[in-house]
Amino acid sequence: MAISPTSWISPLFWLTIVLILVSSIPCYSADPDSLQDFCVGDLKAAITINGFPCKPASEVTPDDFFFDGLSKEGNTSNRYAWSLTPGNVLSFPGLNTLGISMNRVDFAPGGLNPPHSHPRATESGVVIKGRLLVGFTTTSNVFHSKVLTAGQMFVVPKGLVHFQKNVGKGKALIFTAFNSHLPGAAILATTLFGATPAIPNDVLTQAFQVEEEVVNEMKAKFST
Repeated sequence: MAISPTSWISPLFWLTIVLILVSSIPCYSADPDSLQDFCVGDLKAAITINGFPCKPASEVTPDDFFFDGLSKEGNTSNRYAWSLTPGNVLSFPGLNTLGISMNRVDFAPGGLNPPHSHPRATESGVVIKGRLLVGFTTTSNVFHSKVLTAGQMFVVPKGLVHFQKNVGKGKALIFTAFNSHLPGAAILATTLFGATPAIPNDVLTQAFQVEEEVVNEMKAKFST
């Protein structure tokens, strides 16, 4: 019987080759890794880059590394009965290039953080008080949800549509964290019906299989 030239090579050899190839594939976080201790964002810089230019080290102060914006309860007097206080690079320039940020989200009874997605980051969160329904939908249209109470956490993979709704009798509060200094957010209703310039009506009527008057009514609600 003829012997294949490669029949003598053991499975261990091929496993070693696979491990070498896999280990050579670079892994990246949501934001590029820093090449220095810090890069406090200069939000007033005239140039535009993917992020913000660094403030000169001689102008950096201790205040650049501390932020108290998440300590205050937000105003929930709006159509969704909720409030989001961002702790990203735009409000806390010390986060620039570090690949992290946090939000505070307050809910009045019945409040909703409406369906939205974060195009640049995975989100994790912890319930501080209250009772919240947290859910997201996968790209296969599978809906995952659970009611959470104080001390319980959740995670939403990058880019997936998700929401949180206060289903308790009192106020609710969560803190969320992201692996990006500016994760971005696309709120579905506002993105589709409040865009400027407006998305053509025939696109929306065909997409949602509704009459034009329904689209006009939605645009009237969400136009700025």
